[in-house]
Amino acid sequence: MSKNPGNTGLMRIFRAGINSYHGFLIAFKDEAAFRQELLILAIFTPIALWLDVSALEKVILIVALFFILLVEVLNSAIEACIDRVGPEIHPQSKKAKDLGSLAVSLALGMAAAVWLAILL
Repeated sequence: MSKNPGNTGLMRIFRAGINSYHGFLIAFKDEAAFRQELLILAIFTPIALWLDVSALEKVILIVALFFILLVEVLNSAIEACIDRVGPEIHPQSKKAKDLGSLAVSLALGMAAAVWLAILL
């Protein structure tokens, strides 16, 4: 039995879309790193489309950029959960935040490696 009986089919998809839109607005408003990475996406997507590479390579270049945003959003969600638990400094909280930060760094490195591999 569903917790929300009216939340099935197309209505569930619609509500999920609304939640995603709200998530985008929150990330854009509250997360400077998200805005910076969105700017990178906005600059480099047209470049990827302009490059004289195969369609598959264009897709791979753009997906690598979107992957950065995806990991940034997950990192921000981890940070929000940790901050919700409490403001005190705790080793496990630091560990979670540091691992989230590492994930973003790895995504940035992966995207750079993909771009270099395709361009060189």
